[in-house]
Amino acid sequence: MLAVLSPGQGSQKPGFLASWLELPGAEARLRWWSALSGVDLVHLGTAAGADEIKDTARTQPLLVAAALLAAERLPMHDVSVVAGHSVGELGAATLAGALPAEAAVTLAGVRGREMAAACALEPTGMSAVLGGDPAEVLAAIDAHGLHPANRNGAGQVVAAGALDALAKLGAEPPAKARVIALQVAGAFHTPYMAPAEQALAAVAAGITPADPTRILLSNLDGNAVAHGRELLTRLVRQVTAPVRWDLCMRTLGDLGVTAVIELPPAGTLAGLVKRELKANGIEIVTLNTPDDLPAARDLVARHGTAPSHEPSPAFRVVVAGTAGLFQPVEGLAEGDTVSTGQLIGHVSTRQGPVEVAAHGDGLLTEWLAHHDDPVAPGQPLARIGGHPA
Repeated sequence: MLAVLSPGQGSQKPGFLASWLELPGAEARLRWWSALSGVDLVHLGTAAGADEIKDTARTQPLLVAAALLAAERLPMHDVSVVAGHSVGELGAATLAGALPAEAAVTLAGVRGREMAAACALEPTGMSAVLGGDPAEVLAAIDAHGLHPANRNGAGQVVAAGALDALAKLGAEPPAKARVIALQVAGAFHTPYMAPAEQALAAVAAGITPADPTRILLSNLDGNAVAHGRELLTRLVRQVTAPVRWDLCMRTLGDLGVTAVIELPPAGTLAGLVKRELKANGIEIVTLNTPDDLPAARDLVARHGTAPSHEPSPAFRVVVAGTAGLFQPVEGLAEGDTVSTGQLIGHVSTRQGPVEVAAHGDGLLTEWLAHHDDPVAPGQPLARIGGHPA
């Protein structure tokens, strides 16, 4: 099983898109997306310096555009799972079939501008806390009145909040931990970004998303998102909510992902996956230039959906939104007709049952989990296909 990952802010490098613009149609694509995002993506991806592309208002649409530009050169129909870190989740939503590329780039432009404006309201920042006991690290962050904005796994938590509180955390780090101040404009993914969340919500309300056609993991809790409207709500909420990349990686492991491609500018997420899931033996390709495309396509061929020359119907896979025991609806059998929103089962958890519904009309072609099977977040439960002719 193959996953494609879209990186977030901080992964950008000066000139990282220059080689991509040599490909046919790439520059025209970026110029179109520049008009939608309100920034010059061609300049930012080729000639701009490090300080210019560090600007949140510019960085966010640049990263989403870069990921989508590279993904257009991959056989994405053979990819099973997609996920993105922070603003990268907008790119992942497009790769999952839930948002048009134009909508993702436009939302990234709004998101970047509004988060930059929120950063200017008061002096805030972020610091990486490396190492230490996870519980003690979180307790120290809370004790200083800070927020755990990113939990990236591999012994890395990013604290965010007021600059004076971050300075105190740096002076009094948790046992066996290092605190490193990050060069960012403010406290992303915290309540300080509430004005940006409100502004993004106002624009997102005008978008009609589709339901994902691939497994799309959410930064909010690492769960798979099956419905487009829920996805859009999560993308907006993510502006003030912590990024739980640690839970996304846990789900990658639970799903049995065997290979990962990180889109440009690649390296950060690949490194986290390599450290966190090293026991799983996942094969990784970092796609940074067009020269990396053959290796990426080879990975898709070996770990993606088996190719076939036979005509086949389009299927949608219903996945579990949480961990627990799966209970299919009694009497619902393979071959039965189901409709959008119809209850097909639930996942029993300690907090109670979580409903599982069909997200498309068609035939229940195959149960992928059965009564009382333990399931993980994002695990496929059933396959729904089109009606027979």
